[in-house]
Amino acid sequence: MEMYDPDPEPVAMAAGESPCGAAAPSQAAVEAAVRTLIAAAGDDPAREGLADTPARVARAYREWFAGYRVDPHRLLDRSFGDAAGYDETVLLRSIPLVSTCEHHLAPIVGVAHVAYRPRGRVVGISKLSRLVDAYARRLQLQERLTRQIAAALDEALQPRGVAVIIEATHGCMTTRGVRQHGVSLVTKCWLGEFGADAALRRELLASLPCRGNGGRMDG
Repeated sequence: MEMYDPDPEPVAMAAGESPCGAAAPSQAAVEAAVRTLIAAAGDDPAREGLADTPARVARAYREWFAGYRVDPHRLLDRSFGDAAGYDETVLLRSIPLVSTCEHHLAPIVGVAHVAYRPRGRVVGISKLSRLVDAYARRLQLQERLTRQIAAALDEALQPRGVAVIIEATHGCMTTRGVRQHGVSLVTKCWLGEFGADAALRRELLASLPCRGNGGRMDG
């Protein structure tokens, strides 16, 4: 049983087809590729401790990249108009985020903050978390990820404004190259009223439990 269940609304794909439309590699092909990587690292893929690793990695990839099997826009299909006229900012803070850098296949780990200003309709708060996860569990750039989340929410709800802020550490920077720890990347996307109103941005940022920059996150 998979640890990560991308319920609800997975994208329907033909058997043996990858999300990009190409023929998906078989389980055997994936495991063979992992054995090649183990050998390239300098170890013996037939060694007892590594014998089952290719199958484990194949299962892990399905979990790490489950976002390719989810249509993020369908997550937001259902909205509600009975919010009693609420028109102030809706903010879901500190959504756990795990993604993978598309340049080095290294982990990206952090949090996302997602906010919007309703125009008559709201969405279930769990859908905001699922939206982040659907885009994060792909090969990503943090900058693109931030924009994708904001654009999907803006398109689905057509609110007066959308804000997405992501703060994350990148394994490609902490475990290789410059090998700098304690460094986080912050990306922001402001749409609608959030983009036009600096005071509104400051108000939102003041509501966030910022981890870096001495506890500050300037707008």
